[in-house]
Amino acid sequence: MAPEPLNVALLGTKFMGRAHSNAWLSVAKFFDLDRQPNMHTVVGRNEAELAAFAHRWGWAEHSVDWHQTVTDDRIDLVDIGTPNNMHADQAIAALEAGKHVACEKPLAHSLGAAEAMVAAAVQSYAKSGARTFVWFNYRRVPAVALAHQLVRRGALGRVYHARAAYLQSWGGPDTPLLWRFDGDVAGSGAHGDLNAHIIDAVRFVTGEEITAIEGAVEETFITERQVVDPGSSASGQKDASTVDDAVAFLARLSGGGIASFEATRLATGYHNANRFEIHGERGALRFDFERMNELEYYNVDDGPTAGWRTIDVTRGAEHPFVDAWWPDSHGLGYEHTFVNQAADIITMISGGTPVVPMPDFADALRTQRVLDAALEAARRRVPIPVDPV
Repeated sequence: MAPEPLNVALLGTKFMGRAHSNAWLSVAKFFDLDRQPNMHTVVGRNEAELAAFAHRWGWAEHSVDWHQTVTDDRIDLVDIGTPNNMHADQAIAALEAGKHVACEKPLAHSLGAAEAMVAAAVQSYAKSGARTFVWFNYRRVPAVALAHQLVRRGALGRVYHARAAYLQSWGGPDTPLLWRFDGDVAGSGAHGDLNAHIIDAVRFVTGEEITAIEGAVEETFITERQVVDPGSSASGQKDASTVDDAVAFLARLSGGGIASFEATRLATGYHNANRFEIHGERGALRFDFERMNELEYYNVDDGPTAGWRTIDVTRGAEHPFVDAWWPDSHGLGYEHTFVNQAADIITMISGGTPVVPMPDFADALRTQRVLDAALEAARRRVPIPVDPV
C-alpha cells in the first residue's frame, strides 16, 4: 500500500511563496521520494491575487485565514514564507496542532520570538513527533554542500580564518518603504536578511560555532523612503526607514579561529554576491554564489605546484544533489536549492537522512543569537559573548 501523500500548506505568496511553490511543484519530478507532496492550501491576504496565485502554481485550495489552515486536520506540513514578525505566531500555532513546520529565515524578527519558537518545537516533538526545518537554502547549493563535506573529511585541518560577505545593491534611495525596511516587521535590515545566510554558511561549512563578537558596525544610510501602500493616506509621502542598510562584524570561532562578516544592500555593482572563504592549516575553500556551480579549493599537499583549483560541482554524480538533475556541466540555478531542500524535508519526515545536515529551529536559534549579539556589539561598542545574549 502506497504511503499517504504529504499535505502541504504554504503561508505567503510573494518572493518566497513563488520559490517554495516551485519547489513543491518540482520535487517529485526529480527526486525519488517515500511520500509525494500534495500542494493542498496556500494562504495570503489578498483574495483576488490569492486565487490567481493558487491557479498558477497548482495549489488545490486557498484561504485568507492562516490560523484555520495551520490547525486543519488535513494538513501535515506548514511552510512559512511570510514577513519575519509573523513567523512565531504561525509556527507556534502549527506546532501546537502537531504539524511539521518549515520556516523561512531568519527564524524570527527578535531573539525572544525565536526562543519561543524553539520551546514550542521541543514540546511538539515530544508530544507528536513534529519536525522543524528552516529554509537556509544555500546549504543545498551543491558547492556549499561539498565544502561542508570536504571540511568534515579533514581537507582543511584546523580552521584559522573565515571571511564572508553578502553584497547587494537594490536598497538605494529610490527603493520604496517595503516591509523589509520596517524594523517592527523585519527586526533588522541587511543584517537579518543577508548576514543570517552567511553566518549559517560559516557555521555549516566549518562545523564550528561563533562564540563572541569582538566588534561591529551598523549603519542606516537611507533614513527615509517613499510609502507605497495603496490603502494608506500616506502613500506617496516619505516615512522613516527603521532598519540597517549595512552591518559588518568580527567574531571568534569555537575552534580558535577568527571570522569576519559583512552584509549590505548598498554595495554598488553587486547584485547577489553571497561569498565566503575558509582558510585552514591544510587547505582553503572559497565560494561565490554568482558562480554557484563552482567551488575553489587549495591543497597545501600539492607542494610547489599548489594553486587554486576550480571544481565544477555539476560534473560527476558524486557531488551533492546533482545526480537528481541534468547531465554533466548543465548548470543549476537558485530555484534548485529550494527543490533540493524540499527533497530533504520529505526524506526526513519519512524517517530518512538528508544529504547534508538540515537546520531545525534549535540550529537556527544559534544563528539568531549571533545576529542579536552583533547588533548589541555595534550599539554598545563593546565585545559581546554570544551565549549569554
